[in-house]
Amino acid sequence: MPADLVTGNHAAGYALSVAAEANRGARGAACGIYPITPQTEIVEYVASFPFTKTRVVPVESEHSAMGVSIGASLAGARAFTASSSNGIAYMVENIMVAGFYRLPIIMVAVNRTLGPPWNIWADQGDTLMLRDFPWIQFYCEDNQEVLDTTLLAFRLGEDRRILLPVLVAMDAFILSHTQMGTELPEQGVIDRYLPPLDLPHRMRHEDPTTLGGLVWPNVAMSLRLEIDEAMSRVPEVFEESRSAFIEGLGRDPGDAVQALFTEDAEKVLVVSGTIATTAREVVRRRRADGERIGLVKIKMFRPFPESAVREACRSARKVGVLDRNYAAGVGGIFWQELRSVFQGAGDGLLIQDYLTGVGGGDVTPAMIDDVLADLEARSEAERPVWMGMGSPAGAG
Repeated sequence: MPADLVTGNHAAGYALSVAAEANRGARGAACGIYPITPQTEIVEYVASFPFTKTRVVPVESEHSAMGVSIGASLAGARAFTASSSNGIAYMVENIMVAGFYRLPIIMVAVNRTLGPPWNIWADQGDTLMLRDFPWIQFYCEDNQEVLDTTLLAFRLGEDRRILLPVLVAMDAFILSHTQMGTELPEQGVIDRYLPPLDLPHRMRHEDPTTLGGLVWPNVAMSLRLEIDEAMSRVPEVFEESRSAFIEGLGRDPGDAVQALFTEDAEKVLVVSGTIATTAREVVRRRRADGERIGLVKIKMFRPFPESAVREACRSARKVGVLDRNYAAGVGGIFWQELRSVFQGAGDGLLIQDYLTGVGGGDVTPAMIDDVLADLEARSEAERPVWMGMGSPAGAG
């Protein structure tokens, strides 16, 4: 299939649109849309698409955008939206509701620094603040991965063993506004990949019910347990959806965890999003010079792929985590997850956090070389290290 030169926003808008159109033989699709830089082009693309059976509803706020998507999903339609930064923050209440209602809504999020002070550049803090919500989360490296993962997200979230919303994230401007060669599958291919949605708990006129009423603590706990069980099934269903994608579209949308040169690596860098592209080239160069170094790219953040991460880091003595995010008073969020995965392992693994590109700064090959120099010199892990501020600085 020939590749088209499109932006990440175009790729996301196309994927959302053809996935919606694929449900035209069932109960159709709908989305609530509200613009916010740098996501606006996604909803503009969706709004201009020649749908057969899809409602695109412009609203007055991000909170309402997710509200429309919730209503559409409860009616049995394929539902989706997109947002970014403070728009996601304004949407938070309904993001939570969508998860607890077990609605397979897809949201494409363009990672942008939360304000104030106002900043429009890439930072994962806007979506990672949702890390305790019942949403599956993916972080993409390039435009093709944005498109493919968005399509896969519909099949994954709508599977009756899962029935959870899915968030697909990409870095602001680095992907959202940058053109890359991207294969755009034809509608017929997507029709075959995405089965019609038949949401088992949709609202029905012939059987009126009340949703979201008051429940006793034991009922609330049992519902949380059901979500936990669904999350535990995600890796298996993800692999099934990935295999079907490879068979139907002739392309691999990418594993949940992607390892490079880790079989004998003494040092491993753990990355996500577009930082992976830069870090991969640094690792390849240093491997060619004989250094035993590897790379682990984490695509699936929720549920966190613990066993795959352990396997990828099994030979490492030192692990450096590059976080384009910051949790106040703690450090990077991917680093926190890595520490919990290896807690109690008793193997003396050193796991050091490096705060890179926080607030949208560039993460360059030279900066990654500085990370590796700092990691090599360490005998123990310390507080997160801030990079890109002139020289490495502790988080105090």
